[in-house]
Order: sequence, then structure tokens, then C-alpha cells
Amino acid sequence: MLELVTLPPAFGMRNVSPFCLKAEMLLTSLELPFTLRSEADPRKAPKGKLPFLISSGEVIADSELITEHLDALTQGKVYSGISAQQKSQGVALTRLAEDHLYWIMVASRWLDEQWFPNVVDDFFGIAPRLIRPLVAGAARREVAKTYHLQGLGRHTMEEQRGFARRDLQALQDALPAGQEFLFGDTPDIFDFTLAAMLAGIFDNRPATWLTELAQPYTSLRDYAEGVQAHVGVYGRE
Repeated sequence: MLELVTLPPAFGMRNVSPFCLKAEMLLTSLELPFTLRSEADPRKAPKGKLPFLISSGEVIADSELITEHLDALTQGKVYSGISAQQKSQGVALTRLAEDHLYWIMVASRWLDEQWFPNVVDDFFGIAPRLIRPLVAGAARREVAKTYHLQGLGRHTMEEQRGFARRDLQALQDALPAGQEFLFGDTPDIFDFTLAAMLAGIFDNRPATWLTELAQPYTSLRDYAEGVQAHVGVYGRE
């Protein structure tokens, strides 16, 4: 039996992390029996982040490593029908979404003064009320430090918006004309990756500045909806 450990619901999202949602989509599409368990404290995860998968007693931490494990477990089913060129394109799009756009999404939640109270309520609601602001503030400072080290945090807000627009435009331009999914008639791991990230942007409640900025990219919204509908796994509650 497989057990996928993810973050609990937050911000109107049943599955608030795009990495957790991607893994759930993949497991569902492979028709592998699995159970879901939530963990509110990422520090309890093997690498201090979620998701992680427990597979026959083995713990696999990180959504990409989970993907590779499931590919081996299913004798190559994850990448079946995907050419080497398509895989290279999918990996490139994955890196754009997960190593760049993701951090802008995080910043739109954690580093916006008006939006941050939602983080305090949804992520730190289990903490005693008196110490909740202190715990949340310390975590926020770590996020700000990471965002600065990543590089995006060194830019002005208008420059960050520009990076976000260019990322979203690149993803929208990568969608094949007249085709519902990236590389075929059914979604694959790369579709799950992008759709999970986009769900976290479009379905986030209340809307962040990134949610509002993304509204003109209607093809991306329709694409994310189509992927989620096909596999029957949605990010939102």
C-alpha cells in the first residue's frame, strides 16, 4: 500500500501545495491504490517539506523523486508514450513553474502585508493564539530570506509582477493549439505539474495579487481546469 503525506487544506484549497497536488494527480492517473494523510508541520517530514510517499516501508521525499519512484514501480508507465524531445520540453516547463513561478506564488501569500493574516490563520491556526503571531512571524522571515537568496526577492514589486507575467505568458504560449493537453490525448506528469501550479494561483482564496494578475491568461485557466477534470482530482475544496 502507498501512503501520500500532504499539507492540510488552506486558502480554500483542498490541496494547497502544487507539489502535493501533482503527486496525488499522478497516483490517481496510474490507478495505484493509495491513502492520503495530512501533516500540518513540514518540520516532521523527512526533508522538512511535503509531500513524501511511504511505499512498502520506504520513504520517498520530494515530488520529483516520488515521480521517478512511481515510474520504476510501474515499469516506465509514467513516461510511456512521451518522446525524448517532449520529455525535455516538459522538464524545462517544470523548472520554470516549480523553480521560478512557484516562488512568486509563495511571495504573493507570505510577503504581502494585507494577505499575510490568511497565512497566520490557515497555516498557524493550530498554534496557541498568544504565540501564533510570533511563530508565524519567524516563519515569514525565513520565507523572506529564502526569497531573497533565490533572487526574486531582490526586485521591486513591479519587477516581480513583470517576471510573473512573462512566466505565465511563456506557459500559455507553450500550450499546443487545438490540443487539450501538452503531448497527447490524455494528461501526463508534465500536465499535472503545470495544472497543480496554476490551480494554486487561480483557485487561491482570497485572491492574491498573483491571482488577480493571472486573470487575463484564460487559456491557462481552461487548461488547468481540463487537466483536473480529466483525472478527477482538484486543488480547490
